[in-house]
Amino acid sequence: MFSTFRSLCFLCVVSCATVSTTADAPAQPARMPEEVHLTDLKQLSFGGETAEAYWAFDGRSLSLQSRHDGEDCDRIYTLRLGSGQAPDDAAQPKLLSSGKGATTCSHYFPSGDEVLYASTHLGGDACPPKPDQSLGYVWALYDSYDIFKVKTDGTGLTRLTETPGYDAEGTVCGKDGSIIFTSVRDGDIELYRMDHDGKNVKRLTNTPGYDGGAFFNKDCSKIVWRASRPKNEKELAEFRDLLGKGLVRPSKLELYVANADGSDAHQVTYLNAASFAPFWYPNRERIIFSSNYGDPKGREFDIWAINADGTDLERITSAKGFDGFPMFSPDGKTLAFSSNRMTAEGKHDTNLFVATWVDSKPVTTPSSAERIRDDVSWLADVAREGRGVGTKGLESSGKYLAERFKTLGLEPLGDHGTYEAAFQVTTEVKVGASSAVALGGKPVAATDFRPAGFSGQGTVKGSLVLAGYGLDDGPGLNDYEKLDVKGKIVVVRRFAPEHEKLATPEQQRRAGDLRRKAFNAKARGAKALIVVDWPVAKAGAQLPGEAPMAALRVESADDAGMPVVLVTRAAMTALWPKLEAKQKLDASVTVALEFQKTPAFNVVGAIRGGKKLPGTEGALVIGAHYDHLGFGGHNSLAPDKHEVHPGADDNASGTATVLEVARALMEKRAELTRDVVIVAFSGEEEGVLGSNALVQAKPEWLNKSVAMINLDMVGRLRGNTMQVLGSETAPEWAPMVQTACATSRLLCNASGDGYGPSDHMTFYTAGYPVLFFFTGAHSQYHKPSDTAATINAIGAAQIAHVVTDVAMAATTTALTFQKVSTPPVKGDARSFNASLGTVPNYGGPPDGVKGVLLDDVRPGGGADKAGLKRGDIIVKLGKFEVGSVHDLMFVLMQAKPGETVTAGIVREGKPVALEVTFQESRPH
Repeated sequence: MFSTFRSLCFLCVVSCATVSTTADAPAQPARMPEEVHLTDLKQLSFGGETAEAYWAFDGRSLSLQSRHDGEDCDRIYTLRLGSGQAPDDAAQPKLLSSGKGATTCSHYFPSGDEVLYASTHLGGDACPPKPDQSLGYVWALYDSYDIFKVKTDGTGLTRLTETPGYDAEGTVCGKDGSIIFTSVRDGDIELYRMDHDGKNVKRLTNTPGYDGGAFFNKDCSKIVWRASRPKNEKELAEFRDLLGKGLVRPSKLELYVANADGSDAHQVTYLNAASFAPFWYPNRERIIFSSNYGDPKGREFDIWAINADGTDLERITSAKGFDGFPMFSPDGKTLAFSSNRMTAEGKHDTNLFVATWVDSKPVTTPSSAERIRDDVSWLADVAREGRGVGTKGLESSGKYLAERFKTLGLEPLGDHGTYEAAFQVTTEVKVGASSAVALGGKPVAATDFRPAGFSGQGTVKGSLVLAGYGLDDGPGLNDYEKLDVKGKIVVVRRFAPEHEKLATPEQQRRAGDLRRKAFNAKARGAKALIVVDWPVAKAGAQLPGEAPMAALRVESADDAGMPVVLVTRAAMTALWPKLEAKQKLDASVTVALEFQKTPAFNVVGAIRGGKKLPGTEGALVIGAHYDHLGFGGHNSLAPDKHEVHPGADDNASGTATVLEVARALMEKRAELTRDVVIVAFSGEEEGVLGSNALVQAKPEWLNKSVAMINLDMVGRLRGNTMQVLGSETAPEWAPMVQTACATSRLLCNASGDGYGPSDHMTFYTAGYPVLFFFTGAHSQYHKPSDTAATINAIGAAQIAHVVTDVAMAATTTALTFQKVSTPPVKGDARSFNASLGTVPNYGGPPDGVKGVLLDDVRPGGGADKAGLKRGDIIVKLGKFEVGSVHDLMFVLMQAKPGETVTAGIVREGKPVALEVTFQESRPH
């Protein structure tokens, strides 16, 4: 690592002194007054270049690399330490490598009797040639580098990598001795993991650019590394051209963190500097590293620390020159690092130092990341009771947000001069005691019928008429073509028939939608609708098992305008032949629903533009919902657990990020050409009730509003990539978004209409252009495990910067609303409770590709057993094309547990076919 990094550190002139640890060494240095975390500073080497000193797992030895007088490249050494973390009296650095070729990146194995390092000696005894300096600042990726291990006595040298090209930068897991390293074996510079003997190599990263210098945390559950990623097509072309020449030019390096298998990768720093040599604190998720951040000339390198969520950036060293390659001893009590702080004037020595570590709370200045982290932590605290509608925790959260609005200086736009805009939330619906169904003069048992949640209320009497599946979709799919149902009670079959025009999941879903069946019946003059699961029987075949009646749930849309009930087959058995024979049958249907309402309120405030221009009277609305699931309930994905669902990502993250956007816009209000209204919505989890209440109330400020920006689940930025949906609702959105994302160094997939299960949809259907910022689903979604500890605070801070820039642009640009599609239909399809154990990315694949992008697969699930993994795109399951998450849900409803089909997937741009077996769906 150090050999390739030396030029970046401006250590270009090599001293001729020899590494020494003798008693006649110069006096030990004193730390700088600002270096409050360091005490008992000791210098262990004197002269030459010594760096990358990494602790053995017993904390008694260091492996390191040095360059001595007359040598052109580094050699690997070990150094035994005494109890005082200084060399034993008789100890000197012990040469471990052969003295041939170049070597780098040594690391002890857990056993303590073997050391890992990389070497070019199989390519020749001499040091490899220097890179072509006419190309500017570049690193050489010598293709003769391979990774080896050797006994600490120098015997048993064993080659671990044999693929052509650069293999180096290896470090070791302290639990099992597995190795993480950097390689170009697949045509890019990526991270890989292999067993301690070089077997079972697995690729961990998949993004163009340089990834290297990785380390495991203490329990090897996570990794941290440095990366340089091309930002545009020009940089990507240059990167690939240099890579073809065995070179790389990492103009900037940022730190990344991921799970040990490479999943859930996210960027930790956005310093726009050369940050490298990251290493985990032994006792928490905090990282120590080196960087030239803050030096305009890029020559001053110091040691810094940062939390894995990007918060609490802290400078550790402040001596002039270079401080780098920090590494904690396994017990966290001692820090080893390299520095030229004691180098004589005119020399360029780099020496090894150790210091006793003084642990204390980071002394930092709060930034966007810290503010977002703190707001999320408060909102997602268990004391907030999961912010469920009707809980005191939701009420206190609303009060907290109102106070934050006041502190930020927003003008109140709620009721009676406050920030609170009250509305009623329907939280529960029950079947009233007077509800009843009678068929052919016989009452139906209460257990054999259930009103739909969108049913109208009242009593209807009339004759029954069978209308097939209740379709009205043109020739071949019109069940009403020869029927007169006016004034009658229509009976329809549930779900959809098998038909060539209903071959896709979307078509099946739409045909089976219960609301659509009700709409068709009412449009033909029917007085009520009865739905029964009685499919058309195939010759000689039994009917499939009866599906459970749809649950009675609160519906956010208007009711159907007439009674709608589902009845069981048992209730219709005696009547069905008569219905098919068109015999006259009378029926009565009474639906009474009892609704429980709970008070709630949105929090609303305004930022008044200070630079109003003609034609900019309307406001831009920016919002996020602050409610969640409380203690669980029917929307929980852990329905067997009655406990607090903290909702840190969903949607404390969006709420906290909107607060940060509001803070930034308040600072820029003199430049705003129109007002910005900030809204924290309640009742979203119950069916976007808060945003519906606001739009229906039509406050004066909303009349001329120009657009709405919604943030929902923005706390889990991974792969530095974000979904920005709704960008097709105004043609002006896309360039704004791409410019803002490029400025904040995020990759944004901007696409899509304005539909979706969040508050922006309310505004879109009312005729406003919308944007929806979203970082994707994950395995903690709608579960008690969605806690503040899982939030990527620095990622949310970057998103806040993007939204702020888009908002500033939207205040000066006329937006042209366009309706781009019809609303999605949830539909109603027969379910056999099948599961694959996939975690879809609800933003979909990038660049408008059709299919379902997987964020993860659940261990032991059907997808996991079949070999599917994060990053795969499902495009087909069995006979069904899969173009969206809706399609996947439909296929799962159709599939039976134990059924095996071929899954067509796209992996790294290549088609792959895997046999998958559906499992029984169980609560997660």
